[in-house]
Amino acid sequence: MKKEKNIGIGLALGLSIGAAIGAAVSNVGLWIPVGMCLGLALGSAFDSSDDPDDSDKQER
Repeated sequence: MKKEKNIGIGLALGLSIGAAIGAAVSNVGLWIPVGMCLGLALGSAFDSSDDPDDSDKQER
């Protein structure tokens, strides 16, 4: 359940940052999807860095 929470937080942050940048440069249609993709990527990165013991379990 925690992994879905990190992805959701990343998505929300990415959307809000993308909307803010889009409003600043008057191109919201471009920056909302860009922010969403970056947010999902960051959320996934946070998921992989949460449990360092997971990598040990997968190698065995």
